[in-house]
Amino acid sequence: MDAKITLSFNKEVAENAKKFAEENNISLSRLVEFLLQKATSSALHSFDAFPVANWVNMVAEGEAVYISKPQHRKNARKQFYKSKK
Repeated sequence: MDAKITLSFNKEVAENAKKFAEENNISLSRLVEFLLQKATSSALHSFDAFPVANWVNMVAEGEAVYISKPQHRKNARKQFYKSKK
């Protein structure tokens, strides 16, 4: 059973991901599902341990930066809204 979720991405990243998915005959939904399945089905305990394939770097905007320290929920929300300004 499929579940619907809403995600927000930088416009350029979204366009590049759509192009990549189309070139590889896969829907963007299935591409994201595949990546999330890989991230959650392994024994990885942090983003630092996640192996990023070359094709992810091709569709990414610049170098990926991960915050691996836990944040309080309110601080994470403030940081998210601050980044949208």
